[in-house]
Amino acid sequence: MYNLIIFLYLCGVAIVSLFSEKVRKMWRGEREAIRVIKEKMDPDAKYVWFHAASLGEFEQGRPLMEQLRREHPEYKILLTFFSPSGYEVRKNYEGADIICYLPLDTITNARRFLRTIRPVMAFFIKYEFWYNYLHILSHRGVPVYSVSSIFRPGQVFFRWYGRQYSHVLKCFTHFFVQNEISKELLATIGITNVSVVGDTRFDRVLQIKAAAKQLPIVESFCDKKKVFIAGSSWQPDEEIFIPWLNEHQDWKLVIAPHVISEDHLKQIEKMLEGRKVVRYTEATEEDVKDAEVLIINCFGLLSSIYHYADVTYVGGGFGVGIHNTLEAAVWDVPVFFGPNNQRFQEAQGLKACGAGLEIANAEDFRRYMQGFEEHPEVMQELGEKAGAYVSSLAGATEKVLSQVKL
Repeated sequence: MYNLIIFLYLCGVAIVSLFSEKVRKMWRGEREAIRVIKEKMDPDAKYVWFHAASLGEFEQGRPLMEQLRREHPEYKILLTFFSPSGYEVRKNYEGADIICYLPLDTITNARRFLRTIRPVMAFFIKYEFWYNYLHILSHRGVPVYSVSSIFRPGQVFFRWYGRQYSHVLKCFTHFFVQNEISKELLATIGITNVSVVGDTRFDRVLQIKAAAKQLPIVESFCDKKKVFIAGSSWQPDEEIFIPWLNEHQDWKLVIAPHVISEDHLKQIEKMLEGRKVVRYTEATEEDVKDAEVLIINCFGLLSSIYHYADVTYVGGGFGVGIHNTLEAAVWDVPVFFGPNNQRFQEAQGLKACGAGLEIANAEDFRRYMQGFEEHPEVMQELGEKAGAYVSSLAGATEKVLSQVKL
C-alpha cells in the first residue's frame, strides 16, 4: 500500500511540475540527486547523512552537523532536503560537503541512493519516516537516529489502521525526542530505545544570538525609542497590531512580513497611511532617523533584528501555525502570537512561563499593550522570563552526540 501511494504521488508531482515552478525545481532536483552525489563525493571518505524535510528541520539539525564537523573532521557530511524551500535557501551551506534533494522514496531510488553514498550513519530530523530508505538502512546495519522528534496521539503510528506502518519506527537505532509524552507514546507500540533530550532549536537560536549581525540602519531607526517588531507577519496579524500602533505613535514599528511581494508591501503601507514608512533596502541611516515604520523587504535579517525589540509579534497564528517564536524570545522580550499554536511545544512553554502572549483578536492585543504602557516593569519581567526559558532548555545537541557511537 505504501509503495502504491508513493507511485501515485510520483505521478502527481510529475503532472503538477508542468504548472508549478516550485514543484518543477523539486522534481528536477530529485532526478539529478544521484548525479550530484557521484560528481561531488570522495570515494575514500566516510559520510554521515543528515536529512531535513525543509528549512525549519535544517535549523534543528544544524547544531548537530556543525558540532560533529568540529569534533570529528574524519567524517564528511551529506545533507538532503525534500522541499525546495529548504534546498534553495541552503544549497550553498558550507557546513556540508554534498547538498542535494532526496529522491522520492521508491525501492529503486532508495537502493540507488544508498548504494552510491554508502553512509556510515544517518540522522533524520523531526518528522522524517521514509519507509524504503529506513528499511534498507536497517537491513544494511547502518545506525539511524531520529533527532528532535515529537509524537502525538493523533499520528498514524498510534491508530489501529497505522499499526502496520508503525513497524518503520523499529528501523531506528535510537530516538532523541523532545518530551516525555513522545517517549510514553512510543512505549505503547513497543519502542523503548528512546531518550528525552529536548529540541536542538534551543541550541540553534542561542548560536544565532551569539553571531547576530550589527544592523546600522535598524539601530539608527530605533534610536533608543520603544520598539515593536513583528516577524513573519501575514495580513490577519497586521490587521491586529497596526491599528493600535497607529494610535500610539511613540512606538517605533518594524515589520518583517512573511510574504515579500509588491502587492503585500503596498497593502501594509496603505494600512499605515499618514505615517512615515521606509523600506529597508531603499533606506540609508539618515533616511530612517525620522521614520516611524521600517518594513524589512528582504530575507535573512529577522533573527538579528529581534535584538532591537521591546515587544515582539510572531505571525502565522491565524493561519496554518505560528512561525519561529524562539528567535524572538532568545532576546529577552515578550512574544505575541495568534491562537493556532497548540502543535508548537515552544509556544506552550512560553505561555506557561508567562512570556508567550496568545491573542485571539485585536481587543486581546490592545489589553496587553495597554498593560505594558501602564506597567513597563511587567514588560521587562516577561522578557526576562522568555530569555530564561530558552536558556534553560539548551543542551540537546550535546546530549545527542554523547550517546551516538562515532
